[in-house]
Amino acid sequence: MSDNKQPTRGGAAPELPRAVLPNVDVFEDASGITLLADMPGVRKDKLELKVEGDALLIEGEVEPFTPEGLEAIYAEVRVPRYRRSFTLSRELDTARIQANLKDGVLALRIPKQEHAQPRRITVTAA
Repeated sequence: MSDNKQPTRGGAAPELPRAVLPNVDVFEDASGITLLADMPGVRKDKLELKVEGDALLIEGEVEPFTPEGLEAIYAEVRVPRYRRSFTLSRELDTARIQANLKDGVLALRIPKQEHAQPRRITVTAA
């Protein structure tokens, strides 16, 4: 899996709105990878995950909280969108991705294909 931090600016690709790169930790074990992305302020309905070919795209929109009857005159969240993309190994089974968003952290579990997982071979004595 490789990280594609910056979208390319080729002539044919449409210009994407500005976005912040979320901090991401990636862990691997024998059966797959776990990806943890910090996305504070993103609600489940404003989160979009896409897999196209071997590319994983994570996007989330932050909706700043404004108490009823008040108007923000100063806000430090200037780019209320997160975006990060990764190129996934063909060893990963993208059809079985599990996603969970809790307390501003997106957890993705991407298992390895059955053929890519280690297996124990039984030895018999003749």
